[in-house]
Amino acid sequence: MPQASPRGTYLQISESLRQKIEKGKINEALPSEAELVSTYGVGRSTIGRALKELKAEGIIESVQGAGWYVVGTGDRRPLVERVTDLLRADGVKVGDPFPSENELCERFGVSRTAVRSAIAQLEGRGLIGVGASRRREVRALPIGQGDS
Repeated sequence: MPQASPRGTYLQISESLRQKIEKGKINEALPSEAELVSTYGVGRSTIGRALKELKAEGIIESVQGAGWYVVGTGDRRPLVERVTDLLRADGVKVGDPFPSENELCERFGVSRTAVRSAIAQLEGRGLIGVGASRRREVRALPIGQGDS
């Protein structure tokens, strides 16, 4: 990011993101805030201001526990619901290994913090737990669609 005044930097970032959205380089979920901090080499508050600018323009929206999305796209359900769907997948059985935090971050394009929160909720519901191999494993399968 070219050096500019702190006030102007967030506007440059919001313009960069706007162009990526318009060109289809970002067409659903935006990168996590941590990824944007790394990409643009600025602080979290600057990224926050850039995202709020795009939100005020109606280009993106924030979904608690899921991240930032281009308006009108993406799965808006909380991450814990999307991860629970993994447990509902055909062929998943009690005792099967549960995906690692890294695998979940990559699969859903969310932060490690969001993944850890979802895992804690699933552990609290008794759906996953740490097995003998010290890896998380499926302890129980969710029933139906409305239990998340």
